[in-house]
Amino acid sequence: MSSEPAGELFVWSMIVGIGVATFLIRFAPIALLSRFELPAWLKRALRYVPPAVMAAIIGPPLFFASGAPTMNADLPRIAAATLAAVVAWRTRSTLWTVVSGMLALWGLQAVLT
Repeated sequence: MSSEPAGELFVWSMIVGIGVATFLIRFAPIALLSRFELPAWLKRALRYVPPAVMAAIIGPPLFFASGAPTMNADLPRIAAATLAAVVAWRTRSTLWTVVSGMLALWGLQAVLT
């Protein structure tokens, strides 16, 4: 028996094991909190989580190039981010914000580059 299949089995078992562990770590707080009635102030505060996460994902590529602050005029990214911000403001839908922003970015990059 060669060590190659055993190595593959180990890698796949690690991938599955880490996936299950990651799922449980993320699912446990949701399952626990769903059993309780959250205070109104916490519900209001949690409404700001999706916009904060979106800003944390979108902001760095717009304002930092190679790890240094910059204001490069990357027209496709700036236009797509602006469109996504407008869609987020008007629809309050994370799904439509991501979809419109990505479609705009891909379309503008295809046209302009």
